[in-house]
Amino acid sequence: MNIREWPLDERPREKLLARGASSLSDAELLAVFLGSGMRGRNVVELARGLLAKFGSLRQLLEADREAFLGELGLGPVRYSQLQAVLEIGRRHLATTIERESAMDSPTVVRRYLKSMLRHESSEVFGCLFLDNKHRPLAFEILFRGTINRAVVYPREVVRRALAHNAAALILCHNHPSGNSEPSQDDVHLTRTLKQALALIDVRVLDHVIVGDGEPLSMVEQGWIGA
Repeated sequence: MNIREWPLDERPREKLLARGASSLSDAELLAVFLGSGMRGRNVVELARGLLAKFGSLRQLLEADREAFLGELGLGPVRYSQLQAVLEIGRRHLATTIERESAMDSPTVVRRYLKSMLRHESSEVFGCLFLDNKHRPLAFEILFRGTINRAVVYPREVVRRALAHNAAALILCHNHPSGNSEPSQDDVHLTRTLKQALALIDVRVLDHVIVGDGEPLSMVEQGWIGA
């Protein structure tokens, strides 16, 4: 059935305008983004088919260009639009945490770090550099590794902290496996970095691990001292 034949309150765009975006299912949200279907499939059917093919909305959003363009009904224009939407979301979160101390909005900070790291297929390690009021100065991914390991050099972390004139920082890395539980190597590395950065009067406020679900704070879990 053509979507124009649906009752108004069941059409994704009209439903969004009447009830808000949070009221839509993943397929309905994707349908609003896609805008139109294809011959023989309305836009909601197309969206449901794509979610079934990729496995979930997250996996679709994280699909590489080749996989995305390989699906019937998707093309370079939609791929470009999707990447732009994702980047808008990241920049919105970055702007939000720039306005206040990172320690006053830990949930927003972790959401931002998750948006920066969760889509990575290999393990990466980054830092959110902060001023003396704990306001963000910059975010950088410093090291990239394999599916389960990234080699981190404390000297380089110290060098970048000095380059940004940071007073504090939040360490972060991802676990592509989805399990955010820290390993003993993660704990040892964090303590090593804290000691190295203390020599230049830079505080390590936390080490956030990004996996599936909510990012894990090593400070809150008691793995390292605040």
